[in-house]
Amino acid sequence: MSQGKPAAIELTHVTLAHGRRIILRDVSLSIGQGEFIGVLGPNGAGKTTLMRALLGLIVPDAGQIRVLGKPVARGNPDIGYMPQVRSTLAGRRLRGRDFVACAADGHRWGVPHLDRAAHAAIEHALTIVGAQHLADRPLAELSGGERQRLLLAQCLLGEPKLLLLDEPLISLDPNHQASVVELVRRIQRELNITVLFSAHELNPLLGALDRVLYLGNGDAALGPVAEVITPAVLSRLYGAPIDVMRVNGRIFVMSGGVEIEKHDHQHENGHAHDESGAHAHHHHEAG
Repeated sequence: MSQGKPAAIELTHVTLAHGRRIILRDVSLSIGQGEFIGVLGPNGAGKTTLMRALLGLIVPDAGQIRVLGKPVARGNPDIGYMPQVRSTLAGRRLRGRDFVACAADGHRWGVPHLDRAAHAAIEHALTIVGAQHLADRPLAELSGGERQRLLLAQCLLGEPKLLLLDEPLISLDPNHQASVVELVRRIQRELNITVLFSAHELNPLLGALDRVLYLGNGDAALGPVAEVITPAVLSRLYGAPIDVMRVNGRIFVMSGGVEIEKHDHQHENGHAHDESGAHAHHHHEAG
């Protein structure tokens, strides 16, 4: 982190709960501007809850969260947010451009009337994510990977400095997963923004992330993959003995011979238990 620039995200002695479950217990950590952070952890570890706390939608029980040098506030235009629940997109007859436009002034239903500056911002966002060719196609005809491009374009309206992407790889095949990770990494570098990218599994993110933030058991570990993805750290975060296997450049997190990340999520049907009902589609809606 360069001198004099505030951290993108700073937690100071934060205790955060979701219902009765303690997500973080007296956790302090700092994420620098321009970092790509993979957010991982077992089911219910609180990946969504943490993102909602950064958006000001959940207030910590103790401690302070600062975003880009300021205390957390709802509706912060410096944050772009992609929530986990996105199933409403599938049947829509909206064209790609109109779908992005729906986020431009917070109207999710119907296409708003936008001024010239808003139209320019939408075209710019489509260009950044490489989705100009999707602008006139109906959402119903697009693949999951193509829809993710449009969702990213929505997040980039208003030129945020921080992107919170909650499980953007859910229900995408491995090829689409790789292209979404690559796209987010490229955007993050081009725009020099900070990205928190939560995922079920570490491997798709390995080539992209700067550091990993692993949540579990009311605790958090933030650091390079080699320091965090270890039996000692993960055993603490899972509250159970964990083995880590490295095979052909891939990492497998194992518990008693079972690959834990796969096992952990196989009953979910695409929805994590940590989802807290977030429906904000964009930073302007967070208020």
